[in-house]
Amino acid sequence: MAVQFSDKLRALAADQHALIFNRGIEREALRVDDTGSLARTTHPEFLGSKLCHPSITTDFSEAQLELITPVSNCIDATLEYLSEIHQFVTQGLEDEILWCASMPCVLAGDNDIPLAQYGPSNLGRLKTTYRNGLGNRYGRAMQTICAVHYNFSFSDTLWQALSEVEEQGGDAKSPGADYISRRYFDLMRNFRRLSWLPVYLFGASPAVCNSFVKGRAHQLDRFDEGSLYARGATSLRSSNLGYQSDAQSGLIDICYNSLDNYVRSLAKAITTPHDDYTRIGLKNEDEYLQVNANILQSEAEFYTTIRAKRVPPKGANFLKVLLEGGVEYLEIRLLDVNPYLPLGIDATEIRFLDMLLVYCLLTDSPEHDDALCKAVNDNVQTVVWRGRQPDTTLDDGGSARTLKDWGLEVIDSMQAIAKTMDNLHGGNQYSESLESQRLKLEDEQATPSGRILADMRSGSIPFFRFAMNKALAHRDDFRTDTLPKDRLEYFKELATTSILEQKQIEETDDGNFDRYLAELNAGYKDLL
Repeated sequence: MAVQFSDKLRALAADQHALIFNRGIEREALRVDDTGSLARTTHPEFLGSKLCHPSITTDFSEAQLELITPVSNCIDATLEYLSEIHQFVTQGLEDEILWCASMPCVLAGDNDIPLAQYGPSNLGRLKTTYRNGLGNRYGRAMQTICAVHYNFSFSDTLWQALSEVEEQGGDAKSPGADYISRRYFDLMRNFRRLSWLPVYLFGASPAVCNSFVKGRAHQLDRFDEGSLYARGATSLRSSNLGYQSDAQSGLIDICYNSLDNYVRSLAKAITTPHDDYTRIGLKNEDEYLQVNANILQSEAEFYTTIRAKRVPPKGANFLKVLLEGGVEYLEIRLLDVNPYLPLGIDATEIRFLDMLLVYCLLTDSPEHDDALCKAVNDNVQTVVWRGRQPDTTLDDGGSARTLKDWGLEVIDSMQAIAKTMDNLHGGNQYSESLESQRLKLEDEQATPSGRILADMRSGSIPFFRFAMNKALAHRDDFRTDTLPKDRLEYFKELATTSILEQKQIEETDDGNFDRYLAELNAGYKDLL
């Protein structure tokens, strides 16, 4: 007999440690000059080595910072650390500014978007080669789009309590990796099915600068002389203008029904040639143009709303480590950078995500067939482009439902989780987070995307000016609140140590990149 949702939640609530979660945040931000154009400077020296620094690195471009928090089970501590990184970076950037939106600043063209450089070691060259491949496959402009990635895992205490109630008297003394991985995949299937909801609630990219789509076909409308938008859009970052790949959607079918299938289908994509990428070629004289000519260069190129993750040892094949050790944590990848928030994310958003992930874990999760997988993708794209239009309908198991009705049903179903979390932590912050999302379903103008367009209209300003104004305000706030001396010294020490670590890697590296790359690519074939 299946265990009811309420019984599972009651079992978790019985242990105050079961509903304490591990979190980490990765926030991406472009460096721009005082005119709002992408910075042409190299990665600032005071930030240390982007190859080795644990908290400050770069994503695609040399001008695209990625700010990373360590794992913590306290929301306030996570956000405080992220704020300190912002303060350290902002106070050292002099005339440069951190762009505050997902969609990029003014771009002069692909040739003016510099690739991130990580040094001459094999690992450093791999990172740059991978990014070169992304630029050659999708164009460099797309890669300047920024996001917030939310990393999340449950505690051993939760897995113990949940396995005991689900086994109903069976031997659940020490739930193993197989059980944990299976339940994480149950969660991920439900999360994917409901991915349209956080895209609607937190989407903050309804408009772009004209320069972003210059010379490309698009379906956007003119907002003003400098901006384009879609009338009901929530997150253009998640559209085919942003982090979507027609090649991926047409040629690979990554299944979330099991860890084994997930790993092997990714490995197949990483080892299957793609005609368009074969035409790009692998090398131009001494420059590698991409890691390989296959559908995916690596698992990192798989664009999706949520990923199964595990921290691999240095030099190890990630997919092999994931298959052997099981899922360690989840990476949620559908979050836009909210330009109204100095950090791009806040505690209210985090609390809702935590509750949604618990809801997805405790709710029945049937395996996905082809029809459901198609509905998952179609629903996200419907919300991306038309989510704020009245009476937008989605596909719920073959039946049409309005976004509002379905969303409110999910919110209502999460109320028990909010009350449980409030009882454990004190106060009513989880219930308040839930109610703030309910308001967005009741009024599309309360969404970040709705607010952005309303502010652009009321101020008669283009997207660029809206984002620049917010970025300048955030910069001033971070510069006003000076870092304490001990925290300043801490970040300086991290930078110094990272430079020494990169030097050590380069001194012990054999420098044979051809062999290194061949062995790397061959490693995926063992997983087929």
